[in-house]
Amino acid sequence: MRGGIVADHPGPQVPVKSHGRRPLPLRVGTRGSPLALWQTRAFLDLVTRFCPVLRNVNAFEEHVIATSGDQIQDRRLADIGGKGLFAKEIHEALLDGRIDFAVHSLKDLETEMPPGIVLACTLKREDARDALILGPHCGAPDPSDPFAALKAGALIGTASLRRQAQLLHARPDLRVAMIRGNVGSRLAKLAAGDADATLLALAGLKRLEMADRASVVLDAEAMVPAAGQGIVGVTVRASDIELHELLAGIEDREARAVSRAERALLAALDGSCRTPIGGHARLLPNGELHLTGLVARPDGSFLLKRSIHGAAADAERIGLELGDNLRADSPADIFAG
Repeated sequence: MRGGIVADHPGPQVPVKSHGRRPLPLRVGTRGSPLALWQTRAFLDLVTRFCPVLRNVNAFEEHVIATSGDQIQDRRLADIGGKGLFAKEIHEALLDGRIDFAVHSLKDLETEMPPGIVLACTLKREDARDALILGPHCGAPDPSDPFAALKAGALIGTASLRRQAQLLHARPDLRVAMIRGNVGSRLAKLAAGDADATLLALAGLKRLEMADRASVVLDAEAMVPAAGQGIVGVTVRASDIELHELLAGIEDREARAVSRAERALLAALDGSCRTPIGGHARLLPNGELHLTGLVARPDGSFLLKRSIHGAAADAERIGLELGDNLRADSPADIFAG
């Protein structure tokens, strides 16, 4: 490829016209949690396998950036500005030119990117399901009835309104307490007796080699995951065409389709950060895309869940259609405030 990078990835071969003249190292922004660092290093490994010329110890430079979402641990995200607080400072560094791209858990990205920032790449999805982790005083797990091990009035630790709403809808007798922090700190709080059980994304447990901590893996139709759960997303400046072209070559096509459907669902619902919303898309054996969406009240007193399917090429339209459908049939107070 004249004037570009030769790629050895089995996917599309995408020229990057002048990247060979771009100064190295390329600077990648990330949160500092063990999971965020794992995701960033997995992404960089994929990039270097795609582009042999970047197999250089000085090709990349990690920039760990403390975000508001990480620094404020005593309040729900809904009370301090929403999940976008996990990306705010990282995207400021991107716009300022202090980093060249940023790696995120896609579920932590706001639906509408800040001006000048684009979601350039989504990587192969890990298992999107949630896992129930039982404390030492719970009964034995039963996969056929995952909440049966929770005694009446058990205290569940979670900061997720989506998880809370679905849990309370199924078991109104349960109590919920806020537990925030990274995977390790939340498991430590559970072990210390701060709650009887908690819920975590199975993807994070798998990536941190802690999948054995899951007492029960919850079916994605029974406990609808967060939109984007299990997918790593990479953002860059909208003007950086070189990195757009590079990242297009490593994007996972299935992750792109399902994430477009799920994020379009969020955009159509346009709920406040206090609106429990779930969205999970998957490709069927016939190639069609199946999308399940959910809206609820935080206390579980209202929950609406519906599914739709169609051509994967119409992922965004499918998401918008289901979102409009859910919004039309939900009480007005669901989306207020």
